[in-house]
Amino acid sequence: MNPRKGLVLIVEDDANIAALQRLYLERDGYRTEIAQDGTAGFEAVARLAPAAVVLDVGLPGMDGVTLCRRLRERGDWTPVLLVTARGDEADRILGLELGADDYLTKPFSPGELVARVNAVLRRGARPAAGRGAYELGRVRVDVDRHTVHVDGVPVEFTALELSLLAHLLEHRDRVFTRAQLLERVWGDAAHRDPRVVDVYVSQIRGKLGAASPIRTVRGVGYSATGNGAA
Repeated sequence: MNPRKGLVLIVEDDANIAALQRLYLERDGYRTEIAQDGTAGFEAVARLAPAAVVLDVGLPGMDGVTLCRRLRERGDWTPVLLVTARGDEADRILGLELGADDYLTKPFSPGELVARVNAVLRRGARPAAGRGAYELGRVRVDVDRHTVHVDGVPVEFTALELSLLAHLLEHRDRVFTRAQLLERVWGDAAHRDPRVVDVYVSQIRGKLGAASPIRTVRGVGYSATGNGAA
């Protein structure tokens, strides 16, 4: 194993699934720890400070969505990869709204799991949309300092929200499709639901309110303009 790849916490109540996830992640160079219920997983994040968490939604006791919410409420922005059943669309959307970084729908290949964990960690390790600061209307984003301000007042953003907003501001007035944004901001567009972009745009607009520069271009995608959201 390559210790530089860090520790991944697997929160999964099915011992066979957890063992398979552990096998493939460790083959790729990660260290792993397993928690078998939500309460144990929540405590393990604080104790172990993992590089990322692979989090099943359907956990006994505290479910995965609640665990994610509690992490974010205490200011812990450890990257979270949600694992959901095929029919759990509401949980996937809610989890993303609460700050999860990505999701996988069962069944999935162990190789795809490793690829998603790698992608989540790459996003956190690289600058969002280049370096520097971007300003449009009442909104200012400083990538180096990881800050967003509206009229000079700081607004808390996750790394992925900031990456998406910074990318749109850097290329203001250019329209991007959802697939293009998935490729440029998330790192790949394969096997992803384009509606993930819609969820994150909604979150950004909710935080920026009337100051949001993101405009919907019907039937195409999104752009950032000085005219505000539509």
